[in-house]
Amino acid sequence: MMKRREFLLAASAAVMAGPAGAGRPRRRPAPSVAQLFAGAGLGNASLGFAAIDLGPGAVLQAEGAELALPPASTLKTVTALYALDRLGPQHRFTTRVLREGDTLVLAGGGDPALDTDALAVLAAETAQAVGDWRPLRFAVWGGALPQVEEIAPGQAAHLAYNPSVSGMILNYNRVYLGWRCEADCTLDLQARGSAQSPRAWTISAGTKSGGGFGHSVAEGREHWQVPRAGLGRSGSRWLPVRRPEAYAGDVFQTLARAQGLPLPAPEVAHMPPAGVEIARLDSAPLTVLLRGMLEHSTNLTAEVVGLAASGAMSQADSARAMGEWLAAAGITGAVLADHSGMSPQNRITAQALARLLARPQARAALRPLLNTDPLREVLGEAAQGHGRNGAPLVQAKTGTLNFVSCLAGYAAAEGREIAFATLMADEPRLAATTGQDWPQGSLAWVKRAKLLQRDLVAASLRDDAAPAALPPEI
Repeated sequence: MMKRREFLLAASAAVMAGPAGAGRPRRRPAPSVAQLFAGAGLGNASLGFAAIDLGPGAVLQAEGAELALPPASTLKTVTALYALDRLGPQHRFTTRVLREGDTLVLAGGGDPALDTDALAVLAAETAQAVGDWRPLRFAVWGGALPQVEEIAPGQAAHLAYNPSVSGMILNYNRVYLGWRCEADCTLDLQARGSAQSPRAWTISAGTKSGGGFGHSVAEGREHWQVPRAGLGRSGSRWLPVRRPEAYAGDVFQTLARAQGLPLPAPEVAHMPPAGVEIARLDSAPLTVLLRGMLEHSTNLTAEVVGLAASGAMSQADSARAMGEWLAAAGITGAVLADHSGMSPQNRITAQALARLLARPQARAALRPLLNTDPLREVLGEAAQGHGRNGAPLVQAKTGTLNFVSCLAGYAAAEGREIAFATLMADEPRLAATTGQDWPQGSLAWVKRAKLLQRDLVAASLRDDAAPAALPPEI
């Protein structure tokens, strides 16, 4: 009996081979989707796959295309299109400083990419604008967006990709923890930037003996308890911020003092400011923010642009609004819980996602924003999606949760272009490990899934790929 590894190697060779030339024997027919899936070693996982020829619009491959499965971060392609449609490609988020009576107000506008270096520029402009005036109060307002305590509740507390969301955002709402341990450990928390890295005074940290990370809030200040056993002699990592207004106000106060503007201790403003604007900082255009979101799979940016696009008052209502936008466009089969794909409750079908991506307006807007050869980070050269020497050119978004691996986007080779979506999930194992960070066996499972994604895309691009039968609505 052929071993699984031998089967995969043979299947990959058949899929990736170039077209037969004159005098050459005809290549073997590409393995079917079902054959490739059966040999992938993914246990009890489910597969949803659909590939649509962007020329005639025919469905080339389909397997489990109507199964509603978790999209993980491939949902960010939907979020990007939704935000572009509702906000426009040139939309910018503005951070303002206002003078309101005896109070200086730092008003966040939801800029997801605001960092310490940019905040330093705003502090310098503010110091110049106020002249000799010295405010009696300093307030920070983050009400431009709803407050979201955690993007995905239930995740491990210390995961930096699961911070709080509000209209006031700094450094993707992360703080930089550095440590040096000898007899005792010295821990340092910074608002890390490229040129400026002030201390984060409203966040503290200490070590603990055993267990996982601990987090608490008292009197507006955050405190982290870090397991001593997980620290070497020195190191660093990012931690999520849970009180973003206090964090940004603390850092702005330090930066303003360096410019000769002393400010009182920051307080959180609960009402929109009504003062006179004295300084402002605009974000990059939305297309630039989305390019970074898709390249780095930034969960915070996805939630921010989704919330801004919907105008909803909660994350759940905002996700529901995005689902209604999909349905109004004739794309059914989606039940959404967020904009980033972090929630294991999200569901979409491969046919719905592929149909959305295949639309001309979606292709024009999204394709320039996607990563080329996105499987390379895990598979290296074996990803073979770089478009060189006859290999497919793949521009797509990956998505990963525990025992969930997805890929959606576009690919071209042999004179054919496709839009595709491939969703793979072992849902019982996902449910059993939700909240864990890379549980045992998940990394190897994801690598096998990505090898299968590579081969499914390549098989759909072959010139002998036959159109598949799907329900009439696709």
